[in-house]
Amino acid sequence: MRSKVLLIGLTASLIALGATAQKTSFGVRAGVNFTNLNGKDGAGNDLHGKLKTGMNAGINAEIPIAPDFYVQPGLLFTTKGAKDKDWDKVKYRLSYLEVPVNLLYKPELGDGKLLLGIGPYAAVAVGGSYTDPTGNKKDFKFAHDVTAAEASTPHMKRMDYGGNLLAGYEFSSGLSFQLIAQLGLADIHSEVQGVGDKAKYKNTGFGVSVGYRFY
Repeated sequence: MRSKVLLIGLTASLIALGATAQKTSFGVRAGVNFTNLNGKDGAGNDLHGKLKTGMNAGINAEIPIAPDFYVQPGLLFTTKGAKDKDWDKVKYRLSYLEVPVNLLYKPELGDGKLLLGIGPYAAVAVGGSYTDPTGNKKDFKFAHDVTAAEASTPHMKRMDYGGNLLAGYEFSSGLSFQLIAQLGLADIHSEVQGVGDKAKYKNTGFGVSVGYRFY
């Protein structure tokens, strides 16, 4: 009897998973980022940066969990960074592979659907560079902490994480437009051992993108 109940339960679960998989849709997205680095410099003073233009592109899925509600995991290549407010040549450039997981609300609105979402993201830096006041460009090395001798070379932590807030509209054709704001929660500045370094850098910014969903 127990075996029959387990078999029925397993069959029902497989049918439910299959139905969910059939309803899952996939999409592509690309757009422009406007990012900055917020936090403190080595002396503990507030950073005064300017927005830097970057890009984002990637794929995502939408998994239905309730009427009008979806979980939207994705994989993006995205570029972030900042410009210095006082030194035009100073630039921070960072490239990430980013995994956002948003809770998405998609009620019908007109011929399409409104897009409202919130969720966390995690990212891994895959490259980056720093341009100093003289215009010399050096690639970042990635490490959680460095010695005082190593600090002469630009360093950043590899991992980043934070939160997303998004809004947009999806047309009945599958084409969509989206505005997203990001707040970085991770301090990405490498810690310098044995030095009273008060620097803390966090990625922040917003972006606009266009996407297409395959139904």
